[in-house]
Amino acid sequence: MIKKFIEKLLGSAGAGRASKPAFGKRADIPASVHGIDRSLVDERAINVVSTLQQAGYEAFIVGGAVRDLLLGLRPKDFDVATNATPEQVKGLFRRAFIIGRRFRIVHVVYGRGREHEVIEVSTFRAYLDNAAAEQVAGNEKTSKSELAGMKHAVDSTGRVLRDNVWGPQDEDATRRDFTINAMYYDPQTEVVVDYHNGLKDAKARLLRMIGDPAARYREDPVRTIRAVRFAAKLSGLGFKLEAKTAAPLVKSKALLAEVPQSRLFDEMLKLLQTGHALASIAQLQALGMARGIYPLLDVVVERAEQPFVGAALKDTDRRVSEGKPVAPSFLLACVLWADVRDGWASRVQARQPSHPALQDAIEDVFNARIGDVSGRGKLAGDMREIWLMQPRFEKRIGSTPFGLVEQPRFRASFDFMRLRADVGEVDELLADWWQEFSTADDAQRQDLVDQVRAEQQKRPRVQRAPRPVSAATPGPGNLADEHRGHSLERGDPKAGRDLPVAGRNGAPSQGGGPADQEADSSAPSDGTAPARKRRRRRRSGAHRGDGAGTDGGPSVDGPGSAD
Repeated sequence: MIKKFIEKLLGSAGAGRASKPAFGKRADIPASVHGIDRSLVDERAINVVSTLQQAGYEAFIVGGAVRDLLLGLRPKDFDVATNATPEQVKGLFRRAFIIGRRFRIVHVVYGRGREHEVIEVSTFRAYLDNAAAEQVAGNEKTSKSELAGMKHAVDSTGRVLRDNVWGPQDEDATRRDFTINAMYYDPQTEVVVDYHNGLKDAKARLLRMIGDPAARYREDPVRTIRAVRFAAKLSGLGFKLEAKTAAPLVKSKALLAEVPQSRLFDEMLKLLQTGHALASIAQLQALGMARGIYPLLDVVVERAEQPFVGAALKDTDRRVSEGKPVAPSFLLACVLWADVRDGWASRVQARQPSHPALQDAIEDVFNARIGDVSGRGKLAGDMREIWLMQPRFEKRIGSTPFGLVEQPRFRASFDFMRLRADVGEVDELLADWWQEFSTADDAQRQDLVDQVRAEQQKRPRVQRAPRPVSAATPGPGNLADEHRGHSLERGDPKAGRDLPVAGRNGAPSQGGGPADQEADSSAPSDGTAPARKRRRRRRSGAHRGDGAGTDGGPSVDGPGSAD
């Protein structure tokens, strides 16, 4: 009584602490009640459980895998929980690796390459409230050095910064977030262990937080994003967020400001790449959380209604549902393509050469939208390749097509271009040509290239009117070049695309070269006699970057060249 009176008297002073919850009453549910089909369980997960049990430890399949099994679904991932420590787990398996500092877990790896499978093994953790933990100044971003040697630590707001204190199974269940994710399944006895009525909530299609939701969000603000993700993932099965679980979400969103950007970036990718991207965006909007979680996620939500981004999100969901791999670089390249395309166009209009203009536009987008979260490593490199390949698809003669299909990122770049064709940004005939070319043998590919060359040779050359008299008078025979100059001065990135003007080694003709001299010598000056040879004055880069090399070098047209 006295303790309760003091807690009531302190009121808000103790609000930052999570009161010790009831650990729940253990219920062992037999197969005749839960109805899990054991054939849906991955044999590698069963092997991990049996290996641990044979060594004398407790071991269960846990978390979302149990939830999916109860719903009759085949889980994509399997996690195992045990009372063995990470070091003890690692000693039982040939390919096992301890990872993480905030939460130490073990990855047991089966297979190699793309076909490898990881079973994540965690040790039962004790439930410790704020009073039992070591208090640390700062937050998750700033206090890494202060966490050295600590097993359980929180900051002044109650956020758990490190939790590696082992405990019994009932406390481990209480530490988990949602009731439907806090059940344990033993594939040997086929018993489900449930402490918090998870089976009841699963049947009622209810997503409910264990304990006080506001306190649990303070412990780990990323739980707010997980709540949205699970609600989106399970919405198709009729699941709803419990009212008390949903109520603090918007207010708790502010706590994400102190979470490291790299962790938020990873959570954003989970929202968008687990097969429920469109549903996740719908949940964010419905819950009033469409903005303010992460800047790049704000852009995704804002552009989800755009045809190109919407098509990319839908295609990502489709691939996941079909069991195909998805890469974050592809989806993010789609989301940020409008920024790259517009920046590219504005630089070309300002007469910057097309290829450097594209590179500069890409760099600006990385600085403005992504920053250093990805470390400018593989993610950024793959995105850059996808974007840089887009103008090269316009070049379909010479050796360029043969080299392009051998590029490591060709398939992703082609899929990107195919999406552009689907929304009308690129001619569908171009996408169809590359589809046929990519699946053909060498002889068929050469036939396709020859057909394109023949079509281009048959295309009539159109002579346009010269500039007005008030402008500089063009020399005879240079009307096509003058027309190209006019077009680019107006900012038309398509200008000169069909004109056969090229220099050596894939470089566009700049004027004054052999091709220009031959054109001058053959063009009539008065309609009856050939004009004398003369060297045309070099233009100031008006058509620099157009055309393609005669040796099959890549053509780098301006943005929209495929429109």
